[in-house]
Amino acid sequence: MKKILVVDDEENIVFALRLLLEKSGYEVLTASDGLMALEVYQKFKPDVVLLDIMMPKLDGFETAKEFRKLDVDSQLRIIFLSAKGATLDKMVAYEKGGDDYIVKPSNNTEILEKIEDLL
Repeated sequence: MKKILVVDDEENIVFALRLLLEKSGYEVLTASDGLMALEVYQKFKPDVVLLDIMMPKLDGFETAKEFRKLDVDSQLRIIFLSAKGATLDKMVAYEKGGDDYIVKPSNNTEILEKIEDLL
């Protein structure tokens, strides 16, 4: 079973994503900030991370950078989640280690398709 780590400081988003992904057959891990996400990553080695950009303690860009340092040979895929939808925001996200980008709010079909495309 593929593992997905959902990292977001908004509980309602984490709850909704967990329901969607578990219903779709994924094992779901969660974290509410970047520091917690790094701990969860080291223990469970998820296949995909859905990563919010604007979070307390450690933002999504710094968290992605740390993920890449922790496991340089990893097949980890990072999908950034953000309310920012400008082209520049997306370009920065790809430069910071993202494999894809989803603008919030998003629809369930888009999320599942992007995950499947990366797996």
